Amino acid sequence: MELAVFQELTEEITLECFYMTETQQEEKVIQLIDLHHFVECYHSEIRILSYLQHPINIVEENGVKKGILFFDLKHFAPFDWNAFEEFKRRNHIKELWFVFVEEDPIPDTIRHSDFITENSLDIFYDKIFVFNFFQSAIQPLK
Repeated sequence: MELAVFQELTEEITLECFYMTETQQEEKVIQLIDLHHFVECYHSEIRILSYLQHPINIVEENGVKKGILFFDLKHFAPFDWNAFEEFKRRNHIKELWFVFVEEDPIPDTIRHSDFITENSLDIFYDKIFVFNFFQSAIQPLK
């Protein structure tokens, strides 16, 4: 992402999300960076539709509306997975994707698989990925 684009999007978050705390705005900026880098690394045309009002980013791929949730196992807050299903229905999203974001190379995906099983993520999400941010690598898990 170019610096000018990043600054423009950061300003948009500051203006549109004025009701958020500074920490929440920082998390939204991280979400935005993850989204843009994921889209750059994913080998398909994805158009970003919405990212400001919800943790799930709304995108479009080949005319199909999809939602992408980025998740960091090191810094996570518990989610109400059922609320995301309602978000999917309300926004006419055809697929939900769950993306584990990793900064460091990972030798295996055992802890990701355990987390998926413990939280029944495979029920709620159509695709699940591990995204190594700095290696720009996307590994599908489902």
